[in-house]
Amino acid sequence: MYETYRLAYRLRMTSRSHIAMFSIAAHGHVNPSLEVIRELVARGHRVTYAIPPAFAEKVAATGAEPKLWHSTLPGPDADPEAWGSTLLDNVEPFLADAIQALPQLIEAYRGDEPDLVLYDITSYPARVLAHRWGVPAVSLSPNLVAWEGYDKEVGEPMWEEPLKTERGQAYYARFRAWLEENGITLHPDEFSSHPARSLVLIPKALQPHADRVDERVYSFVGACQGDRSGEGDWTRPAGAEKVVLVSLGSSFTKQPAFYRECVRAFGALPGWHTVLQVGRHVTRDDLGDVPATVEVHPWVPQLAILRQADLFVTHAGAGGSQEGLATATPMIAVPQAVDQFGNADMLQALGVARKLLTEEATAEALRTAALALVDDPEVARRLARVQAEMAEEGGTPRAADLIEAELAAAGRRA
Repeated sequence: MYETYRLAYRLRMTSRSHIAMFSIAAHGHVNPSLEVIRELVARGHRVTYAIPPAFAEKVAATGAEPKLWHSTLPGPDADPEAWGSTLLDNVEPFLADAIQALPQLIEAYRGDEPDLVLYDITSYPARVLAHRWGVPAVSLSPNLVAWEGYDKEVGEPMWEEPLKTERGQAYYARFRAWLEENGITLHPDEFSSHPARSLVLIPKALQPHADRVDERVYSFVGACQGDRSGEGDWTRPAGAEKVVLVSLGSSFTKQPAFYRECVRAFGALPGWHTVLQVGRHVTRDDLGDVPATVEVHPWVPQLAILRQADLFVTHAGAGGSQEGLATATPMIAVPQAVDQFGNADMLQALGVARKLLTEEATAEALRTAALALVDDPEVARRLARVQAEMAEEGGTPRAADLIEAELAAAGRRA
């Protein structure tokens, strides 16, 4: 009876609210939000999703209305080298893109302002728009969040050298000026890394210093995974005693030498079957002799395979890491960039993975790690424990409940 009353009350308070989601054209930033968006639509809300055209179809499949804008960032299939190699190479394009995107988004939402803004951490214009419209903004974080002391322990050392350069100083000056033009007095670091409210779409087990995260701001809802049947299916071959999936995600796949080591590592193991996702920049011909026990694909339905796999060789992106944990699959973590190194450390500390740097990931090292992981009962026990903890975090339904609570709170304040 209480749940029936609660549902009726929630619908009275928040039904047909207009919720606007903002993100960039990157799989690792769009995919984590999709099930939350689908759930909000199913609950009767009108949801718009501001996204570049490359992801319009994927967004529309959730029932949300795509609001299209054009980005200057490298696209989802761009060569990884397009992102540059230094910190400033990585951050400058996001600021430039935000500045040119804001007028597009103002026009797209003119006369159609939302009741609440949801945004991916990379979408700087979203928080500016929420400020202009006077509506609450909730970050949907697809990866780790700042803990108490983060700025001194991570931010300041990371920026120490870049800030000594004219280029680094110019970046911050441009960021500050843009914020001030839009009536925001926050420091750029506070603006970009410290949301007023955030739902964290990773399990708490992957969060460094979780005990120092302010849970008045950040709510860990864990993996928001739904029906992935639209991505395709996969059938474990008859006679495959062990299945290993190798995937470096969608952005850092230009690694033919690493894939060749994987073929050498697993291709000759008796009873083992390997599924190798190599992206769009590597072909089967780049891998040399590939035995029949190794499948090579530019893309695979990852979750469908992980539900049947015995081992996952991953770049330790936030999405892949939590999919490995959700399916209780032992992992070899071979990080490629940004937060992946920290995720790999967390997975290894949990006792469910082995971390290998790319230069260490020889066929021999990969094979040794694999054989140590797949039949270890302690690894299996730890994976089962983390899997159970993730289930208790609430996932998609809890994320939607918390968003509706923000809507209700905004209604009470109005």
